Amino acid sequence: MMMKKLVVAGMVAAALGSASFAASARSSVELFVNVPPPAPLVEVVPAPRAGFVWVPGFWEWRHHHHYWVRGHYVRYRPGFVYEPARWVDRGGGWYYTAPGWRAHDRDGDGVPNRYDRYPDNPYRR
Repeated sequence: MMMKKLVVAGMVAAALGSASFAASARSSVELFVNVPPPAPLVEVVPAPRAGFVWVPGFWEWRHHHHYWVRGHYVRYRPGFVYEPARWVDRGGGWYYTAPGWRAHDRDGDGVPNRYDRYPDNPYRR
């Protein structure tokens, strides 16, 4: 009986662990809101830190209102570019794109630089 409980507990822990991995993967999701975001707050940017990228503060939509997320440092990821959060007005509606790391593609050919044989190809179409 005790062994059965341990096996069940292990299976539950494994399921919860795999769910957290799936939740941590970011996808590009846009959010539509009828309320424009307030003006950005002024922040003092601390001294640079080696191996980190400064993420400026931004307004996020939480629980039916805008919520200020303070600026902070995130660890640098080689081959990626950090795109900050942005709000875009499209015909009276405001679309929010969450911040996150995007594959770096200098020449715009759709192949991230870390996989591209010629990341600065001047002859791309």
